[in-house]
Amino acid sequence: VQLQASGGGLVQAGGSLRLSCAAAASGYTFANYFMGWFRQPPGKEREFVAAVSWSGGATYYADSVKGRFTVSRDNVKSTVYLLMNNLKPEDTAVYYCAAKSEALGSRYSASEYDYWGQGTLVTVSS
Repeated sequence: VQLQASGGGLVQAGGSLRLSCAAAASGYTFANYFMGWFRQPPGKEREFVAAVSWSGGATYYADSVKGRFTVSRDNVKSTVYLLMNNLKPEDTAVYYCAAKSEALGSRYSASEYDYWGQGTLVTVSS
């Protein structure tokens, strides 16, 4: 499974960005994967941001982004999205999308995800 993240950039505080993550692989069904977004701020550990269930019916968020970020997916397009509103300087990070093949295991833990995109940089200026 190959994941390609895009949509990062430089934005002022209070602004918005939408990240996309397109999946591609032969013999692979995107809807079989639980999808997550993680981020790694400069000099810090990678942290959970948001996740969406296989059908898109359930979503999960870190407390720090709840109410500002929205995760969604389009299984026809094999793409997961992260809409980020009211961005803050502390949201500055490299954002990664990830795919989880097993139903068991924590959706909040990076180690439970099997495939990762290359990351896209989001910089929020104050």
